[in-house]
Amino acid sequence: MLRGFATATSYAADLDAAEAWYSEVLGIPAYFHVPGYVEFRVGDYQHELGIIDARYAPPLPPAPAGQFVNWHVDDLEGTVERLVALGATEYQAITDRGNGFRTAAVVDPFGNILGVMQNPHYLEVLDGTGATAGD
Repeated sequence: MLRGFATATSYAADLDAAEAWYSEVLGIPAYFHVPGYVEFRVGDYQHELGIIDARYAPPLPPAPAGQFVNWHVDDLEGTVERLVALGATEYQAITDRGNGFRTAAVVDPFGNILGVMQNPHYLEVLDGTGATAGD
């Protein structure tokens, strides 16, 4: 069974530039470095965001690709504006999904999709009132 995501990874042809960009976006430095890979600990649960040198990537389609991971944010509009100001391009406009769920996505300067969302379930889990399986 899946127990929760461990590490979300993306690829970048310029690993140093990607590390600098994500350090700016996240407001923190990468905490882990090995040749061809850097990793950040992100958010309330210290989820891992890894960036891999693109030379190690399996064959990928030419368009933005990868698993679509949505990161919870408190200010969706402000986050999307900031990401675009830092060089990302809009991929999916802010979309109301109903029941308080809102999503958007950008493509980072390295061709990876970065999903962001406002997710009421995330906040319920964080404050201890979380929904249980099947809710």
